[in-house]
Amino acid sequence: MSAPILKTEIADGVAVLTMNRPGKRNAMCDALLDAIDGFFSKPPAGVKVVVLTGTEGHYCSGLDLSEHEQRDAEGTMRHSRNWHSIMDKIQYGGLPVVSAMFGAVIGGGLELATSTHVRIAEPSTIFQLPEGRRGIFVGGGASVRVGRILGADRMIEMMLTGRKYGADEGLALGLTHYAVGQGEALPMALNLAHKIASNAPLSNYVMIQALSRIEDMDKAGGLFTESLCAALTQTSPDAIEGLQAFLQKRDPKFS
Repeated sequence: MSAPILKTEIADGVAVLTMNRPGKRNAMCDALLDAIDGFFSKPPAGVKVVVLTGTEGHYCSGLDLSEHEQRDAEGTMRHSRNWHSIMDKIQYGGLPVVSAMFGAVIGGGLELATSTHVRIAEPSTIFQLPEGRRGIFVGGGASVRVGRILGADRMIEMMLTGRKYGADEGLALGLTHYAVGQGEALPMALNLAHKIASNAPLSNYVMIQALSRIEDMDKAGGLFTESLCAALTQTSPDAIEGLQAFLQKRDPKFS
């Protein structure tokens, strides 16, 4: 039997999802996108954190142009909106997601990575949005997610020129949160995933749901939403446990 297009391994509350398209630099096709959608639409019970990575030296090289289907305007819009829906499930599904990146993080691969919450890049990592050089425009959410990281000015230059950024440049720009040595991304991702999994589930959930939305709000709306989030988390059983653990000088045991 052939290996699954998305390998899934679960241990101690952490699910490792490995995009598995050997010889394709893990380029995104409908089958891989559907598999990612299926996982985040109904995560297995007991999963607290997800690590997303690739195989054969690459994270994801974007849309597989060799399987590209010519669509009319309506079909293209619907295809783009499906990407948006799946990326939103990753960002707002409630599970923290850590990306262990190396090699190609290009086009749709960068759109995928920036829908995750923690990103780690090895020296081989290449960040690129080549759509402008191919006569097309981004369609999987880059104009929002990558644009908010880089700002419109830098993203325009990146798309106009097809510029590539490496791991250290990506760290300086915010495309990754950590730049590590070769072979270190996945071990670090697992370490951080277990650390995140030890947090209170409600506070993890609220951080994922609230902070990026607060960024979209005016000051007054953002501050009010912050107060609601504080009220929700600070009156929870896990907050009581966290305070007791601090006072008793022990690690908290959250639900």
